[in-house]
Amino acid sequence: MGPALYRAVCKGSATKVMHQLQQHGCAPNDEATGGILKVVSAGRNTVLHLAAEKGHYELIRELYAKYRVRGEDLLTWLNSADETPLHCAARSGSRKAVRVIVDELSNQEQDHRSDSVERVLTCRNKAGDTALHLAARHGHGKVIEVLVSVPSTVTAQLNNAGVSPLYLAVMSGSVDAVKAIIDCDHPSVASFDGPASQNALHAAVFKSKDMVDLLLKWKPALADDEDDESGSSPLHFASSDGDWKIVEAILNAAPTTVYKKDKKGLSALHIATKMGHLTVVKKLLKRCPDAAELRDKDGRTFLHTAAMKNRLSVVSYAIKKFKPPGLLDAALDAGGMKCFKAHALLDALDSEGNTALHLAVEAGAPQVVEALLRNGKVQTDIPNNKGLTPFDLTAKSASFFTMVTLVVMLVAFGAQTQPQRQDLVEPWDKSKISNAIEKTSDSLAVVSVLVAAAALAAGFNLPGGYNNDGMANIMDEPAFKTFMFLDILAVVAAVVAVILLVYGKATCHAGSWKSFVASLHCIWVSLLSLMLALNAASLITAGTADLPIKVTRLSIQILIIWMMTWVAPATKSSLTNLRFMWRRFGSRGRHVIKRQYPLASAAITNLLIFMFTNLMASIGYIVLWALQLNKDMAPSPAPSPALL
Repeated sequence: MGPALYRAVCKGSATKVMHQLQQHGCAPNDEATGGILKVVSAGRNTVLHLAAEKGHYELIRELYAKYRVRGEDLLTWLNSADETPLHCAARSGSRKAVRVIVDELSNQEQDHRSDSVERVLTCRNKAGDTALHLAARHGHGKVIEVLVSVPSTVTAQLNNAGVSPLYLAVMSGSVDAVKAIIDCDHPSVASFDGPASQNALHAAVFKSKDMVDLLLKWKPALADDEDDESGSSPLHFASSDGDWKIVEAILNAAPTTVYKKDKKGLSALHIATKMGHLTVVKKLLKRCPDAAELRDKDGRTFLHTAAMKNRLSVVSYAIKKFKPPGLLDAALDAGGMKCFKAHALLDALDSEGNTALHLAVEAGAPQVVEALLRNGKVQTDIPNNKGLTPFDLTAKSASFFTMVTLVVMLVAFGAQTQPQRQDLVEPWDKSKISNAIEKTSDSLAVVSVLVAAAALAAGFNLPGGYNNDGMANIMDEPAFKTFMFLDILAVVAAVVAVILLVYGKATCHAGSWKSFVASLHCIWVSLLSLMLALNAASLITAGTADLPIKVTRLSIQILIIWMMTWVAPATKSSLTNLRFMWRRFGSRGRHVIKRQYPLASAAITNLLIFMFTNLMASIGYIVLWALQLNKDMAPSPAPSPALL
């Protein structure tokens, strides 16, 4: 096909197309097939293919009327992809082009060529798609209406991927396309099959509620189908996505689907819990409260899943809903069933004997552990099938801070380890801490040297300058004396930190971590001293009313508070820490911490030191500010009589 003819067909100019066809040797009503073969593109598209793809329906009608080939219909001509002009028109979404082609095929039926309609409508390209597949894939609802309106005995076909037109229409996101298929006069056309035995509802849950409602109204049984890959129902899919409105729509159509399980034994409640969709969990339990008793193939309830996946919101809701009643509630509850059901969920065992607390500790979820202990009042000493209590699983913590936090909470609430010989207890693996110390020591030493250098430079560049005698001009000011003290403290602390770091790395003995921790305290003291010294110098030179000074002071205070929050164990209140300190010195918590988790006890001790240091720094800020403010507000001394 020449470039001129190709451009003419794409523009839809009938006059130019006819002129170009005549130049190619194709006269109207030419019965020689050779003329047609000369006007194909590189992809074996005829002029009808191109006209249909561009939606030039008038050009299609005129071309088909003037150019016919005996024994070979132009409308059945296949390009290199085995597509007819109807495929091209359906893909482009041109309703009028599709209508023209269908009308021409219907007119041929009157001329005793009744197989033309069937042959074109059922023609499949190399991907196995019919024209209906292509129109559905691109969401062309108007085109689908034309295709399904043709009187035909054709049933819905699946393409090579095993996908029906309805499934493709759902994937396109077009509600009009879906409605056109399911509302057609031929119910056999509306097959709902998708890949891996999914149905159209599996795909619709990720599109829109309107589409879900449309499919459920048409065929509610779709909610009961399961795919072959994972055995999941549409409710499983919807629960994983988290749209509670779609979940509610499926439950209204098929309430029993909440009890269906996939190949791993997971119900929709397990899936919603796993993804942390609290609203969906609430909807499922409100509709079917006994769904809380469903277990997966490992014997785990949805609370086990929530604890294992660190879903604090779901755990908190489950505790609130299934929390054991108080004494008054238990007395009023006839038969004690309420109390039994609550304990049955919160302290339920999976197939390995693990409770939700076991799984939360093993997953390293401190906040979930605290919620179960504080609000759920769960039992802390239940051994699993291996004889391990939740406290025993703390030893598997890979993170140092996670281990410390878990130990603090478990000891605070009286958790115990399994009964065993104390000489066989293995301390928590601190090899990772040793590696981290070795890698960090060099960097911290450099930081300490830089802090010392900055403090020394500040000591030689005094605020207020020097007088002619080489003395500080404001050496009698309280703020200046405070500045000098803080600057010297920063230098000394930084130098001590460097010595401790070098010593700890050089010796590499079992207690070298103590030198490392001590150096951290020294570095923090040097940094705080340097910041306080900077504040003192600013107060001396700018006073207390200067806005930048106020902003600097506030920023430093926020930094100190943030550091205290970040380093502290992730507990909701200081009450847990106080309970830990009480039990640490008691007979029940002292030995297990000392033998198995010595670093936890040391971490809490150093945390208290760190908090005390920050408290002293905050007090120092307040005292320094008060002294300078008092000086600024003091009345100026009266001038000397001699000067008068």
